[in-house]
Amino acid sequence: MTTASVSLGASVSSQSRFMQLALAALLGVFVMGFVGFSHIDAVHNAAHDYRHSMAFPCH
Repeated sequence: MTTASVSLGASVSSQSRFMQLALAALLGVFVMGFVGFSHIDAVHNAAHDYRHSMAFPCH
């Protein structure tokens, strides 16, 4: 029996990890906040339903 290990060799720097986290947070704020207050009913309702599906209090 042989065991093979695979290494991707890609390391992620702390600066890159922070940038990924910051951009994900920014996207989340945009989707949850700005889209939720949209005057277009279809967009607002979609964001509202998503908040409910994620158990996010919005009332």
